[in-house]
Amino acid sequence: MPGSRATFISHRNTARLAKEHGDIKLAQIYGTIAADEKRHETAYTKIVEKLYEIDPNGTVLAFANMMRKKISMPAHLMYDGRDDDLFEHFSAVAQRLGVYTAKDYADILEFLVGRWKVGDLTGLFAEGRKAQDYVCGLLARIRKLEERAQARAKQGPCIPFSWIYDREVQL
Repeated sequence: MPGSRATFISHRNTARLAKEHGDIKLAQIYGTIAADEKRHETAYTKIVEKLYEIDPNGTVLAFANMMRKKISMPAHLMYDGRDDDLFEHFSAVAQRLGVYTAKDYADILEFLVGRWKVGDLTGLFAEGRKAQDYVCGLLARIRKLEERAQARAKQGPCIPFSWIYDREVQL
Protein backbone atom coordinates (compact mmCIF):
# COMPACT_ATOMS: atom_id res chain seq x y z
CA MET A 1 0.00 0.00 0.00
CA PRO A 2 2.39 2.78 1.03
CA GLY A 3 5.08 1.03 -1.01
CA SER A 4 3.08 1.19 -4.23
CA ARG A 5 2.38 4.89 -3.76
CA ALA A 6 6.06 5.48 -2.98
CA THR A 7 7.15 3.57 -6.06
CA PHE A 8 4.62 5.46 -8.18
CA ILE A 9 5.97 8.79 -6.91
CA SER A 10 9.63 7.90 -7.40
CA HIS A 11 9.08 6.49 -10.89
CA ARG A 12 6.92 9.46 -11.91
CA ASN A 13 9.62 11.86 -10.70
CA THR A 14 12.36 9.87 -12.45
CA ALA A 15 10.31 10.04 -15.67
CA ARG A 16 10.07 13.81 -15.25
CA LEU A 17 13.82 14.16 -14.69
CA ALA A 18 14.62 11.92 -17.67
CA LYS A 19 12.36 14.04 -19.88
CA GLU A 20 13.93 17.27 -18.59
CA HIS A 21 17.35 15.88 -19.50
CA GLY A 22 16.24 14.85 -22.99
CA ASP A 23 15.92 11.08 -22.55
CA ILE A 24 12.40 10.62 -23.90
CA LYS A 25 12.62 6.81 -24.13
CA LEU A 26 13.67 6.49 -20.48
CA ALA A 27 10.90 8.93 -19.51
CA GLN A 28 8.37 6.74 -21.34
CA ILE A 29 9.63 3.58 -19.64
CA TYR A 30 9.45 5.15 -16.19
CA GLY A 31 6.07 6.68 -17.01
CA THR A 32 4.70 3.23 -17.90
CA ILE A 33 6.05 1.72 -14.68
CA ALA A 34 4.63 4.64 -12.67
CA ALA A 35 1.19 4.11 -14.22
CA ASP A 36 1.35 0.42 -13.33
CA GLU A 37 2.30 1.25 -9.73
CA LYS A 38 -0.61 3.72 -9.58
CA ARG A 39 -2.98 0.86 -10.47
CA HIS A 40 -1.44 -1.28 -7.70
CA GLU A 41 -1.87 1.57 -5.25
CA THR A 42 -5.51 2.01 -6.20
CA ALA A 43 -6.22 -1.70 -5.69
CA TYR A 44 -4.40 -1.91 -2.35
CA THR A 45 -6.02 1.26 -1.06
CA LYS A 46 -9.49 -0.07 -1.88
CA ILE A 47 -8.74 -3.45 -0.31
CA VAL A 48 -7.57 -1.86 2.94
CA GLU A 49 -10.56 0.49 2.86
CA LYS A 50 -12.80 -2.59 2.82
CA LEU A 51 -10.77 -4.17 5.64
CA TYR A 52 -11.42 -1.08 7.77
CA GLU A 53 -15.16 -1.61 7.19
CA ILE A 54 -15.00 -5.31 8.14
CA ASP A 55 -12.46 -5.21 11.00
CA PRO A 56 -11.43 -1.71 12.05
CA ASN A 57 -9.56 -2.94 15.16
CA GLY A 58 -7.52 -5.54 13.34
CA THR A 59 -6.80 -3.23 10.43
CA VAL A 60 -5.65 -0.27 12.51
CA LEU A 61 -3.49 -2.65 14.58
CA ALA A 62 -1.93 -4.03 11.39
CA PHE A 63 -1.35 -0.51 10.02
CA ALA A 64 0.30 0.62 13.26
CA ASN A 65 2.42 -2.53 13.36
CA MET A 66 3.59 -1.94 9.79
CA MET A 67 4.49 1.68 10.56
CA ARG A 68 6.35 0.69 13.74
CA LYS A 69 8.45 -1.80 11.81
CA LYS A 70 9.17 0.89 9.21
CA ILE A 71 8.45 0.33 5.58
CA SER A 72 11.53 -0.77 3.73
CA MET A 73 11.78 -1.06 0.01
CA PRO A 74 13.56 -4.07 -1.53
CA ALA A 75 16.28 -1.69 -2.73
CA HIS A 76 17.54 -1.38 0.85
CA LEU A 77 19.33 -4.68 0.15
CA MET A 78 21.28 -3.35 -2.84
CA TYR A 79 25.02 -3.78 -2.58
CA ASP A 80 27.76 -3.15 -5.12
CA GLY A 81 30.38 -5.23 -3.35
CA ARG A 82 32.13 -2.13 -2.02
CA ASP A 83 29.81 0.38 -0.38
CA ASP A 84 28.16 -0.97 2.76
CA ASP A 85 25.98 2.17 2.87
CA LEU A 86 24.93 2.13 -0.79
CA PHE A 87 21.20 2.36 -0.11
CA GLU A 88 21.67 5.26 2.33
CA HIS A 89 23.82 7.05 -0.24
CA PHE A 90 21.32 6.32 -3.00
CA SER A 91 18.49 7.60 -0.78
CA ALA A 92 20.39 10.80 -0.03
CA VAL A 93 20.81 11.47 -3.74
CA ALA A 94 17.12 10.69 -4.38
CA GLN A 95 16.16 13.11 -1.59
CA ARG A 96 18.40 15.88 -2.97
CA LEU A 97 17.16 15.45 -6.55
CA GLY A 98 13.51 15.20 -5.52
CA VAL A 99 13.03 11.66 -6.85
CA TYR A 100 11.66 10.48 -3.52
CA THR A 101 11.81 12.61 -0.41
CA ALA A 102 10.92 12.55 3.26
CA LYS A 103 8.11 14.94 2.30
CA ASP A 104 6.73 12.32 -0.09
CA TYR A 105 6.78 9.76 2.73
CA ALA A 106 4.92 12.13 5.05
CA ASP A 107 2.44 13.01 2.30
CA ILE A 108 1.74 9.31 1.72
CA LEU A 109 1.00 8.73 5.38
CA GLU A 110 -1.22 11.81 5.50
CA PHE A 111 -3.08 10.64 2.39
CA LEU A 112 -3.68 7.12 3.74
CA VAL A 113 -4.73 8.23 7.23
CA GLY A 114 -7.18 10.66 5.60
CA ARG A 115 -8.43 8.28 2.92
CA TRP A 116 -9.09 5.51 5.43
CA LYS A 117 -10.44 8.00 8.01
CA VAL A 118 -8.21 6.45 10.68
CA GLY A 119 -8.73 9.42 13.01
CA ASP A 120 -12.51 9.04 12.77
CA LEU A 121 -12.68 5.35 13.70
CA THR A 122 -15.05 4.68 16.60
CA GLY A 123 -15.90 1.64 18.68
CA LEU A 124 -12.29 0.50 18.88
CA PHE A 125 -11.00 -1.63 21.73
CA ALA A 126 -8.28 -0.14 23.97
CA GLU A 127 -5.50 -1.66 21.86
CA GLY A 128 -7.13 -0.36 18.69
CA ARG A 129 -7.40 3.16 20.16
CA LYS A 130 -3.70 3.03 21.07
CA ALA A 131 -2.85 2.01 17.52
CA GLN A 132 -5.10 4.76 16.17
CA ASP A 133 -3.36 7.35 18.37
CA TYR A 134 0.05 6.08 17.29
CA VAL A 135 -0.73 6.21 13.55
CA CYS A 136 -2.42 9.60 13.76
CA GLY A 137 0.42 11.04 15.87
CA LEU A 138 3.11 9.67 13.60
CA LEU A 139 2.61 12.34 10.96
CA ALA A 140 3.88 15.17 13.19
CA ARG A 141 7.05 13.19 13.96
CA ILE A 142 7.63 12.36 10.31
CA ARG A 143 7.19 16.03 9.32
CA LYS A 144 9.99 16.93 11.79
CA LEU A 145 12.22 14.27 10.23
CA GLU A 146 11.32 15.73 6.83
CA GLU A 147 12.71 19.11 7.87
CA ARG A 148 15.98 17.51 9.00
CA ALA A 149 16.25 15.49 5.79
CA GLN A 150 15.81 18.65 3.71
CA ALA A 151 18.62 20.35 5.61
CA ARG A 152 20.94 17.32 5.21
CA ALA A 153 20.16 17.08 1.49
CA LYS A 154 21.68 20.50 0.89
CA GLN A 155 25.03 19.79 2.52
CA GLY A 156 26.06 16.26 1.63
CA PRO A 157 29.60 15.24 0.64
CA CYS A 158 30.55 13.83 -2.76
CA ILE A 159 31.28 10.13 -3.00
CA PRO A 160 31.96 7.78 -5.94
CA PHE A 161 29.11 5.56 -7.12
CA SER A 162 30.45 2.30 -8.57
CA TRP A 163 27.42 1.71 -10.78
CA ILE A 164 28.04 4.95 -12.67
CA TYR A 165 31.73 4.24 -13.23
CA ASP A 166 32.84 5.72 -9.90
CA ARG A 167 31.53 9.13 -10.84
CA GLU A 168 31.50 11.49 -7.85
CA VAL A 169 27.94 12.26 -6.78
CA GLN A 170 26.90 14.73 -4.12
CA LEU A 171 24.86 13.13 -1.35
